[in-house]
Amino acid sequence: MSTFWAILILCGLMSLYCIYMQIALKHQKIKLKKQPEELNWNYKPFVSVMIPAHNEQDVIEKTVENVLAMDYEKFEIFIIDDRSEDNTAEKLKELEQKYENVHAYIRAKDAFPGKSAVLNEVLPLTKGEAILVFDADARVKPDFLTNLIPHLEKDNVGAVQARKVIINRDENFLTRCQDNEYALDTHFQVSRNCIKGAVELRGNGELLKREALLDINGWNNYTITDDLDMSTRLHIKGWDVRFCPDVCVYEEAVVKFIPLLKQRRRWVEGSIRRYLEHFWGVLFSKDMSLRVSIDMIAYITEFILPFWMISEICFQAFKYVKESPNCISSSLLVSIVVCGFFTTGLLYSIRKYNHQSRFQSVIQAVQTGVFLCTVWFPIVVFIVFKIIFFPKTMDWGKTTHGVTKIEEDINAVDAQNNEDDTAKEQTV
Repeated sequence: MSTFWAILILCGLMSLYCIYMQIALKHQKIKLKKQPEELNWNYKPFVSVMIPAHNEQDVIEKTVENVLAMDYEKFEIFIIDDRSEDNTAEKLKELEQKYENVHAYIRAKDAFPGKSAVLNEVLPLTKGEAILVFDADARVKPDFLTNLIPHLEKDNVGAVQARKVIINRDENFLTRCQDNEYALDTHFQVSRNCIKGAVELRGNGELLKREALLDINGWNNYTITDDLDMSTRLHIKGWDVRFCPDVCVYEEAVVKFIPLLKQRRRWVEGSIRRYLEHFWGVLFSKDMSLRVSIDMIAYITEFILPFWMISEICFQAFKYVKESPNCISSSLLVSIVVCGFFTTGLLYSIRKYNHQSRFQSVIQAVQTGVFLCTVWFPIVVFIVFKIIFFPKTMDWGKTTHGVTKIEEDINAVDAQNNEDDTAKEQTV
């Protein structure tokens, strides 16, 4: 019974922390109405755009053309072939010949694998004061960099993350759930940005200050989640990471279940391992603020709680089968409460960021909440056991891009959002 109360207390603390962030958001909204944030639009450093590509022959050309259409004046593009087995390398060479400020880099077949190694290898060749990283399937609007770069200007800011949006949301049930999950992540990122907490980079659409990169010795070659590891090390060194919800990078969602599980497995394992590797730095960093430390520790509960809950349910179920005294009903009740907690956050996020009607928001929040609890929780338990009992492996579980026909005009996504906004207003 003591375990039940411990889980309940942990859930209560999580709820209080979320309430604190919600109050901070309301306060910031009022403050910005009175005095809008001042940005230095004259801050225009040279930017090096880096796009790693591994077996991306089907999407890389459209991505490069999309990035070249940005209206920012001072940038170069490095497209990097990472040991591809298709015609990606040949495609990159063609693009280099075709466009003046596009540089192709072909890695050796025996090069150290991984996105971090790719970026570290090419970084010395770049000349930008800022580094912008895109995935091979990224899509942005022409004003993307113009609107993002001012947020990097302050001396203490080491990186800025754009909001990630799914471009093929309506492909199937899984893609809708992923877009709703991204909306929830946006809500958390906005909240963490509001309290000056531990905002995290997301790999695609991340803008980094070169000075900050060099300060932490670049990317970590021995991580499977370069963005999360980078975020943690930047915070430990005292750099601020900002989130910009008004500037979006669009990407393709995974359309099949098994590849999605592999992707989420990598995300969970990489996130847990970075906490283990940088645990003492998080606790005792002299450069990181107490607020960031508390925020980072608070978010560790997203991994502690699932493992704790499922372990408790299994233990109580075993006692129930053995007809021993148990509290299986209480454990299941807490599980329902936690799922409800996720669903409430999703309801708010879907309505605010995905512009769905009230009815659709409720339906999709319930569907996505069930999806997250049935997928996320077991993966966390699996990864915890993997970390405890098996040696570390560098398995990225790469997802395939270009498996669906995606409309290249991202304005169509915004047009749909505008229609949903109109429908939402009519239901109010």
